[in-house]
Amino acid sequence: MGEKRRGLSPRERSEWFWGWLFIFPTVLGLIVLNIIPIFQTIYQSFFKTGDFGRGNIFVGLKNYQKVFGDQEIWQALANTFRYAVVEVPFSIALSLVLAVLLNRKMRGRSFYRTVIFLPMVAAPAAVALVWRWLFNTEFGLINHVFKSSVSWISDPGIAIYSIAVIGIWSILGYNMVLFLAGLQEIPHDFYEAAEIDGASGVDSFFHITLPLLSPTIFFVMITRVIGALQVFDLIYMVIDETSPALPKTESLVYLFYRYSFVNKNMGYGSTIVVLLLLVTLLITVFQMLAQKKWVYYG
Repeated sequence: MGEKRRGLSPRERSEWFWGWLFIFPTVLGLIVLNIIPIFQTIYQSFFKTGDFGRGNIFVGLKNYQKVFGDQEIWQALANTFRYAVVEVPFSIALSLVLAVLLNRKMRGRSFYRTVIFLPMVAAPAAVALVWRWLFNTEFGLINHVFKSSVSWISDPGIAIYSIAVIGIWSILGYNMVLFLAGLQEIPHDFYEAAEIDGASGVDSFFHITLPLLSPTIFFVMITRVIGALQVFDLIYMVIDETSPALPKTESLVYLFYRYSFVNKNMGYGSTIVVLLLLVTLLITVFQMLAQKKWVYYG
């Protein structure tokens, strides 16, 4: 006969109890604020909102059929991708360069780190107000400096890229802090050995820093792609509802807000969110598969 299964010792029971007790608030918050709303949103997407927001009518897949045939949805998806394609790589590259520069010993290093991180703690409304002034066609600082009259946030051709510039500026500090944390985990012995072998600073960056920092870069990439696909506040606060650039800048989340809370069509708004969820999942799965070829978990 096999040996009887040993019960938990008092210490193990205590660790099990206190461990679950400490993570219970987080698990509860995750369930209440994330998991349950996801299933409620999917359920709501099969209904048409009744008059005055009451008496929802089951319509099956009609909302999804409407979504796939709605040109406004596809335009919003294209706008979202344009924003992400600009914001994600540029924010990662610039914040990585800043992190490498500010990881070295230099005068005023803490001051520079603080200044770059400040946009993360600034109120979004204040950020939008300042950038609307900077981008103003008639008396904006940018046009004044470059002696131009570019319609940065009212020209449908460039407005989404102007919004992306604000997104890059806003997230630089957060990305930089993550990269600084990753850089400080890299043993300095590697750089000393490379210097003895005659490697330049550029060689060390590409052959030591990037490979060993690749897990952090991958994490930042995953989070920034998800964040970029969910862009809403910048568009809502910078682009006026009467602006001719709005159709070329509104994102999927912006459409969700308009249909759900302005037009009171919760069912169709929920369908838009489900579409965004599927797109995000597909991109994330692709990233998870692709990371096996370039992320180094040494």
